[in-house]
Amino acid sequence: MKLIKRAQWGAPPTSAAAPIARTRGVKVHYLGTAYASRSHDRCDDKVRDIRRAHLDHPTEDYSDIAYNLLVCEHGHVYEGRGAKRRTGANGTAALNSAHYAVCALLGNSGLVKPTPAMLDGIRDAIEYLREHGDAGTEIKGHRDGHATSCPGDELYAWVKRGAPRPDAPGKPEQPTKPPTKPTKPVKPVKPKPVAYEPFPGASFFAPGRRSSVITAMGRRLVAEGCGRYEVGPGPQWGEADRRSYAAWQRKLGHTGKAADGIPGKASWDRLKVPNT
Repeated sequence: MKLIKRAQWGAPPTSAAAPIARTRGVKVHYLGTAYASRSHDRCDDKVRDIRRAHLDHPTEDYSDIAYNLLVCEHGHVYEGRGAKRRTGANGTAALNSAHYAVCALLGNSGLVKPTPAMLDGIRDAIEYLREHGDAGTEIKGHRDGHATSCPGDELYAWVKRGAPRPDAPGKPEQPTKPPTKPTKPVKPVKPKPVAYEPFPGASFFAPGRRSSVITAMGRRLVAEGCGRYEVGPGPQWGEADRRSYAAWQRKLGHTGKAADGIPGKASWDRLKVPNT
């Protein structure tokens, strides 16, 4: 399971939602609005947008993002309210107490078909809530018991089939063709040790500073799923580098001033920027 905790995507570590001991199971949701497919480094931006929209809702009086868990098209599971917290997404107080809510980052236009990775992630989320939230065995859609089209026809059809994993047992395997001639054993190549850039100091990251080290750092941030670049990364330190590094700090569990986007030695050493 690829779980992204609240502090890693920028929420307070603990939800303010009311505690709950157990539920009958889980209800599956979708966004119900237009949603475009995106690279994984932009998925947490959408999760933060959803939380802001819920907290700013004029009538619902949400205490937090409404969903317990959210799943992106790449199969990563974002901790919303989390386990043992009552959802605010199912429609009424009674419905919110009966089931947890898992939301797929899936729209009614744009990205409308769940990817295999997303279905796998939703299944991970359901099993996580069973293990950590004492969720029962029921798997339903938001439309079950509430007048809504959520979670969309395609995702709901998957729910009605029992929410199977895409690689569920019983899928026939394609036979592999044997090689026509024996292959010679390949002599293993001893990998060369990788040299990493030492921490250059916080003052190195001043606006406008140009260095190949900044480019190498940006590439590592993208590889870690923390890139916030529209173009690049490039050799000049700028706001996109700061936002990307802040996402890396949050991924490491830092919050507040410790996630301000200015590199420190501990987070830099863990990023392992290759020597250029």
